[in-house]
Amino acid sequence: MPYALASTRHAERVRGAVEGRLPAPSDSPRLVSSWQRSFERYQLDPGSVIGPRVLSAAELREIRDREESFLRASGQCLTRLHDMVREADYCVMLTDAHGVTIDYRLDRERRNDFKHAGLHIGSCWSESEEGTCGIANVLTDLAPITVHKTDHFRAAFTTLTCSAAPIFAPGGELIGVLDASAVQSPDNRESQRIVNQLVRQSATLIEDGYFLHRLASCWILFGHQNRNYVEAQPELLIAFDENGNVVAANRRARECMPCLDGPRHIDEIFDSSHVQLRDIGRIETIAALRLRANGSMLYARIRAPLGANGYGGHSARSGHGGGASAAHGAMPLRREPADAHEYDRSALGPFLRSADARVAENARIAQRVAGKRLPILLLGETGAGKEVFARAIHDAGARRNRPFIAVNCGALPESLIESELFGYAPGAFTGARRHGARGKIAMADGGTLFLDEIGDMPLALQTRLLRVLAEGEVLPLGSETPVRVDIDVVCATHRDLARMVSAGAFRDDLYYRLSGAVLTLPPLRERGDIAMLIDTVFAEEAQAAGRPLALDATLAVRLAAFAWPGNLRQLRNAMRYACAVCDTVLVEAQHLSADLAAKLPELAPAAPGSHAGMSPTSPLSSEDERARIVAALTAHRWRPNAAAQALGISRATLYRRIAKLGIVAPHRT
Repeated sequence: MPYALASTRHAERVRGAVEGRLPAPSDSPRLVSSWQRSFERYQLDPGSVIGPRVLSAAELREIRDREESFLRASGQCLTRLHDMVREADYCVMLTDAHGVTIDYRLDRERRNDFKHAGLHIGSCWSESEEGTCGIANVLTDLAPITVHKTDHFRAAFTTLTCSAAPIFAPGGELIGVLDASAVQSPDNRESQRIVNQLVRQSATLIEDGYFLHRLASCWILFGHQNRNYVEAQPELLIAFDENGNVVAANRRARECMPCLDGPRHIDEIFDSSHVQLRDIGRIETIAALRLRANGSMLYARIRAPLGANGYGGHSARSGHGGGASAAHGAMPLRREPADAHEYDRSALGPFLRSADARVAENARIAQRVAGKRLPILLLGETGAGKEVFARAIHDAGARRNRPFIAVNCGALPESLIESELFGYAPGAFTGARRHGARGKIAMADGGTLFLDEIGDMPLALQTRLLRVLAEGEVLPLGSETPVRVDIDVVCATHRDLARMVSAGAFRDDLYYRLSGAVLTLPPLRERGDIAMLIDTVFAEEAQAAGRPLALDATLAVRLAAFAWPGNLRQLRNAMRYACAVCDTVLVEAQHLSADLAAKLPELAPAAPGSHAGMSPTSPLSSEDERARIVAALTAHRWRPNAAAQALGISRATLYRRIAKLGIVAPHRT
């Protein structure tokens, strides 16, 4: 059948079904409702053969940077799922909570086929844009589905079959959708049953992996009703803090154990009178625990909180040094810190030990004001590490085991940001979820709300945010009953808020409310520890690449002399790219992206036999030269520009000599 005729017939079938003249798709109420919304609310053309909207590289990069921890948690599962379905010519896609494809797996030889069908990275699959499809229906209904061929609303996708499943964060909010799609498949939708099951299982694995990543600082209980599966395939995950308070549970645990709804102590869930749970974590054994609710048995092992290096350990912080437990068998599983500085090892510690004086001072101030009910405002260029620093502030304080909710005020459309922040009551507006939705502010209750790009928040919403901060309560859209919230607030922006206040573009009362402590993060090009940051980021990306790699010393010097307009974010992407494409042990300039390699400064060759800025007639021994350089760096607080100027040499020459003499900044050995 000619393509134009097929699209016309499909459009007529959709219109007839919506108007009640023709049978509905697959007798599925979900698909019927989606067709109706697509046709009536969004006024989409069912006969359209245009593919989905695709984001620009810059837009996609920003979203992927924001979803970095989600991408890391899901990467292996995406590959594993694709390995299981690739022989049947499926591709696997991962989207964020708005339906933007942020990662995918496919066979290279089929890349053009999938791309022609709209199945590629950066494509957007919301129902308001594409109508009925697998990803859009999961975003709307928060449940798995298979949308098979002519089940799709738009003619452009009627050859596709898509099985998709939701992925939820530990707090229960949707963070993404996993989808397996094929360009061609049998007409019988029953042929998709196995693929649908594989997608659902893989989504659960990603969910649990993200759970473990986000709650690494908690004690984690891994449980199963069968002792033999506790290690290999635990079903239940429960995270609790050092006092035994349950912080979060995975979806399967919440389904099986209604007692987890609401704040609970771990001893209220399990009868552990015969065994101390902290002992299970210490000896890494499997124990039988009795559920207080119904008396049934659960087999479990407990993982101690992971340390700063990413591994569990029997350190002083783990509470394994002895001491009496709390009364009535309750924990703490970890002793309370002797003072606030004990948290520094895993959170603000790296910043406190920075060789850059401004970074270290920011960390010292943050350490003092954290937990003092004082809003913190972080200023700095895009990519300077404001969210990382905000997370460190959260992790260094007493709320470290409570939610850290990040919202990018500049990335959300103005029409969505209000419902995202404040939530909404059931039936608040057309298209709202049946049971309403919690907003990000409510999700942060008890923890930290991080508002990135606060300078982009619309003026109307600034007023509502001011009320939250002033009164400690949030009013969801369509509701008359405010909800009490207890949050710490950290904001960040690259804009000049003071100037915006003067221009009337930002409320002055909100500015003064948010600027309890103002910290400015220096751009990467001005940091005195840039060489060490390059080494650290490279080492992390080399480790992630899974093979031994070394950074060429000359390239390291050139990288340190580069201006880095994209700051730490650009540096990390550059190192990740270089580690990915390098086919040798040594990463050199040729392994950088072409545009970055072309912009790196060249090193000026030194005159034979000369030491720039040092008398060539009286050459220094290595020991004397080392002592002189260390003295200059120490005198200028390890700021390379100032030290190089004092020595009378270029910064590039200074870096070469630092590398040659093996000079390492304090706390970097």
